[in-house]
Order: sequence, then structure tokens, then C-alpha cells
Amino acid sequence: MIVIAIANQKGGVGKTTTAINLATAFAASGWRTLLIDLDPQGNASTGLGIPRNERENSSFELLLDGLDLKECSRATSIPLLDIVPATVDLSGAEVELVNAQDRTQRLRSALDGTTDYDIAFIDCPPSLGLLTLNGLVASDKLLVPLQCEFFALEGLSQLLQTVEQVQQRFNEGLGIVGITLTMFDRRNRLTDQVAEDVREVLGDLVFDTVVPRNVRLSEAPSHGVPALVYDHNCAGSLAYMDLARELIDRLPKRRKAA
Repeated sequence: MIVIAIANQKGGVGKTTTAINLATAFAASGWRTLLIDLDPQGNASTGLGIPRNERENSSFELLLDGLDLKECSRATSIPLLDIVPATVDLSGAEVELVNAQDRTQRLRSALDGTTDYDIAFIDCPPSLGLLTLNGLVASDKLLVPLQCEFFALEGLSQLLQTVEQVQQRFNEGLGIVGITLTMFDRRNRLTDQVAEDVREVLGDLVFDTVVPRNVRLSEAPSHGVPALVYDHNCAGSLAYMDLARELIDRLPKRRKAA
């Protein structure tokens, strides 16, 4: 199983939207896919139609109570896509993990040895605390959504420093699979300038696909479905399908489900 953390300590960059729609695109392409909601806000769970009163076993129980992955994962309405949902209880996990044994390794241990999935995406919270650290330590790759705005590169540098520390101390195999530009607005000249600056600094790490500002992407979560289901022909959905194809090309070749 390939494990990909989707992280950016800055909120509102399209991280959860990226996690939901990439997971959906991979499932639609025949990959047995797991999405782990590691954000106490639980937006990925809501966006995939999991009611809050049906999240009895969640990522909190997976990390803190030692429940098995099979006990915490559940099917979604998307064939081949399962989710480990999140509840608000996860907001207290940061405090409880401080004194826990192997506090940075909890998620890695929970995922170790599973053969039920080809790929897992981890939707990390918008911070660089112990939850995100668990996500990074458990992952093979990191994907960073980056909003096309003035302070984008400044926030990215802090995340990259954290990744370097994780590589040195906990997970030397962690690599950045790519950076995806989100909320792209071609009518805004600043957006073009930010995209140009990011590509100049980071080169081939930046995906060719950019995710545009798109109202259908914003509407889909309120209906409990990914944008790819809500409106698969909208500009946002088409962008995420293109992004999924790019991502697949960057991953090791693995056997996919029939």
C-alpha cells in the first residue's frame, strides 16, 4: 500500500477538497483506496456523506485506543473507497499523545501490514502538531496543496523544514511527490505571478495541473459527495482527474484491483 499525506499547515488551501477528490479519482480508476480523516473538523468525512452520529469508531480510536484499522474504516458511497472518519474528539488527541508511548508512530503502526488497499490518503489538519506528524511518519509521500496567493511560499518553507526533520528523525523514506496549485484564478494577475514564482523555485515538484477556483467544488460537500460525483464535468472535477493521472505517473507501479 502506498501512503500519501496531504498536508499544509495553512488552512483554507483546498487540502480536504484535494484529499476527497483525489481519493475518488483513484477509486474510479480501479485502486482500492482508503481515506484517513486526521482533521478534528471532520470535513473529509462530511464531504463523503458520513453523518456525525455514525462515526463511532474513528481516527481517534485508531490512534489512542488501539482499535484495528478494519474496525475503524467503513465503506463510502463510492465503490472501492473506504474512509476512517474523524470526530471532534480528535481535537484532544494532541494533548493525550504528548505522554503516549511511541507518540509519533501510532498511525504507522495502525497501517503496518495491511493488504486491503492499494493506496491510502491522509487528510492532515492545518497545523504542524502531533496529528500531522503522525501522518508524515506513516507516509511514503507528501502531497502539498498550495493556494495561489502572496504568502504561499513563505508558509511552504516552514512545512518543508518540518519534512526535513521528519526524514532525519522518524521516516527517512518520506519524499515529496508533488505540489499542486489550488484556487487558481486566471483573471487575477497576482495568481499568475505566484504560480510562476512557485514553479521557478520548485521546478518539477509542481504538478502541471492547476485546480481552479470553482463554485461546484465548494457546493459538493454540502451534498455529501465529492465534486467528481456532484458534477464530473465542472472545471474543478476535470482538474482533479488530470491531477490524479499525473500523480499515478509519479507513483511506483502497483497491482490494482480488478
